[in-house]
Amino acid sequence: MWNRKLSTASVGVWVLLASCLPAAEKPNIVLILADDMGYGDPTCYNPNSRIPTPNIDRLARQGLRLTDAHAPASVCVPTRYGLLTGRYPFRSNRSERTESRIEPGRLTLGGFLQKQGYRTACVGKWHQGFEGGKSRKNYSLAIPQGPISRGFDRFYGIPASLDIPPYYWIRDDRCVTPPTAMARDNFSPGWTKIQGAFWRAGPVAPDFQFEQVLPTVQRQAIGFIDRWADDSRGDSKTPFFLYVPLPAPHTPWLPSKKFRGKSGASMYGDFAMMVDATVGAIVGALEKQKISQQTLVVFTSDNGPVWYPADTKRLKHNSVWPLRGMKGDAWEAGHRMPMVVRWPGHIPEGTTSDHLWCHTDFLATAAEITGGQLPRGAGEDSVGQLGVWRDPQRARPVRKTLVTRSSGRVLAVRDGKWKYIPQLGSGGFSKPRRQKPGKGEPAEQLYDLSADIGERNNLAASQPETLQRLREVSRGLIGRTTR
Repeated sequence: MWNRKLSTASVGVWVLLASCLPAAEKPNIVLILADDMGYGDPTCYNPNSRIPTPNIDRLARQGLRLTDAHAPASVCVPTRYGLLTGRYPFRSNRSERTESRIEPGRLTLGGFLQKQGYRTACVGKWHQGFEGGKSRKNYSLAIPQGPISRGFDRFYGIPASLDIPPYYWIRDDRCVTPPTAMARDNFSPGWTKIQGAFWRAGPVAPDFQFEQVLPTVQRQAIGFIDRWADDSRGDSKTPFFLYVPLPAPHTPWLPSKKFRGKSGASMYGDFAMMVDATVGAIVGALEKQKISQQTLVVFTSDNGPVWYPADTKRLKHNSVWPLRGMKGDAWEAGHRMPMVVRWPGHIPEGTTSDHLWCHTDFLATAAEITGGQLPRGAGEDSVGQLGVWRDPQRARPVRKTLVTRSSGRVLAVRDGKWKYIPQLGSGGFSKPRRQKPGKGEPAEQLYDLSADIGERNNLAASQPETLQRLREVSRGLIGRTTR
């Protein structure tokens, strides 16, 4: 299904649009985005993690580990928007429930790399909506305004999270099997209703198997790599960009038999181990095809996990260590992400960077990697960080500020070591979401993350000048673009 032939006209357009860098000098790019994996899950981030992650750890040893990398939001949909467009998600008010979240004509990471001569594919969870949204009735027609019209030559995946109906597979812009049956809702004893093997009731394709979604994504990603290698045995090779937004370890937690009981963090940890194995399988496919040396691999996550303090106490595993909060929150656990980058010969092995990064930066960094130029008005919140990747110890910080959005639409702001949240409470899933200040107490939050990464010491009352400055920084960032 991945070996569709390019027309002569298409090849001509690609050649004209490609930058001055020869194709041989442009690396293949594989971007693997885990879904709801916490900062404290990989053992290369948390030495006390009860989830073995040998493949993610290996990438970290062979490349760069970022310790201050952030999703632009603490939930799935807005993070994906920011990653693909280079824009903070608060700049768009479109809803994936009724239309494409990404505006028509908006340059995306995939679209930019197409113009640089790349063959592009997306395999996994899209979750950026389609024209018509979830009201679709006729599944025999093309599904417009999806990945194929947002910068990807090929797509194989599911419309949204694996706990959100309708449940069916999409190949390019066509439904594989229509969702004509009905799935009952599913829950796991001993967990909250948004944890465990949870999915919502709704339309489902008769042949759809929830347990086979992650293995299918793995097979399709490897299949794309293998077919690209088969098509590129000649002297001239077109580089590829493979975006793999995994559906896991987001609910439903469905570890296969091979992984059940293997972690120390119950079914969540077992499923996270399965994610790590998927990373290893994709990297293994690059090695099998002898193209790992010419391929840039990135692994990261879209937001924090659904992991309560009670889970940490019960299982002795802290999925968000050493951070505060969880998925959805304005606190660090909602949006500070594990992120490792490997590019042999270009990124030094075993290095660590504490430079500030946002997933919106992928677009501008891709421009630096390929030698291309972003058009005016594109990726306005994207900052190129190739220099940081290549020499993290000597590079000067290129990003000093950051805006992240919580599930409750609370905009938290970073300026250097300082973080400002314009209300009390998490702004997201953790309780209290919003808290009224006591008499004489501050109504906002201010943290020095260099000394208090766990956000336990609110300095809003003791640092009034800094608080006022951060208010002004916040107003300025929200009212203008980053670049």
